[in-house]
Amino acid sequence: MIAKGEATPSEFLEDAIARIETLNPRINAIVLSLFDQARTAAKGPLPDGPFKGVPYAIKDLTDLKGTRRTSGSRLFANHISTGTTPSVARSIAAGFLVLGKTNTPEFGLNASTESVLLGACHNPWDLNHSSGGSSGGAGAAVASGMLPIAYASDGGGSIRIPASCCGVFGLKPSRGRTVGAGTRPEDVGVEHCVSRSVRDSARLFAWNERQDAAAPLPPIGFISGPSSIRRTIGFATRDLYGQEPTASVKAEIERTAHLCRALGHRVEEARLPVDGEEFIRNYVTLRAADRQSFRQPSRQ
Repeated sequence: MIAKGEATPSEFLEDAIARIETLNPRINAIVLSLFDQARTAAKGPLPDGPFKGVPYAIKDLTDLKGTRRTSGSRLFANHISTGTTPSVARSIAAGFLVLGKTNTPEFGLNASTESVLLGACHNPWDLNHSSGGSSGGAGAAVASGMLPIAYASDGGGSIRIPASCCGVFGLKPSRGRTVGAGTRPEDVGVEHCVSRSVRDSARLFAWNERQDAAAPLPPIGFISGPSSIRRTIGFATRDLYGQEPTASVKAEIERTAHLCRALGHRVEEARLPVDGEEFIRNYVTLRAADRQSFRQPSRQ
């Protein structure tokens, strides 16, 4: 609608702000409002990217120059970022209007979003339930209709868990795929989004893909419609410990596999070739050994 001139960025922004002001006191998804800053940006000119004029929020684990970044910790309650995280800068270049920061647990280390500093982020479907974590604020903001899409990051489920809890779409890209991503063994965290549609997630993924010669994989680009490419897809219902999920979750996994098969893909049930106990030990060791996971917020 913005591209066609049927609406202005300011109109969409004010609609998002009104929804936040109505819903956020009960949900606590947005922990820092940047409304005036976004209003100024909306009056343009805006970058001519694929999300020109779309309201957006970033996680309170990321830097936006001149704004507060707490990482959900009282240690950094008054920290002001002196630089901007590369992925955030890339999002702004896509045309997004950053109107606030979303709730996150302390240092993004929990699978539920509730910290002493920022308080609990509630699930918009049932305020007595968790929104998941660590991108719980993003998941709740999108699920409640405050925003159509929001920044999220994932090192151990932090995109996927809120997407599951809140009923939105979440994809964890492969490591090293996107701008600003590290490729060291301990760089388990990746940055992307949660959204209300696969289309929007795919478009942002294509925008953020690395194009440099050192990228570990060639770029995929954005596929705007049905593709003739057919994939081999493996799926598993059991987790790393060999345990089955609840009946409703298992049925949904199998329904998705059946849909992919009906679309012409080769779909095979697989058992993950991983020792769950050993995997968790190694994963925790990597996270504990990575000083960057617990560093003071970025000053780049």
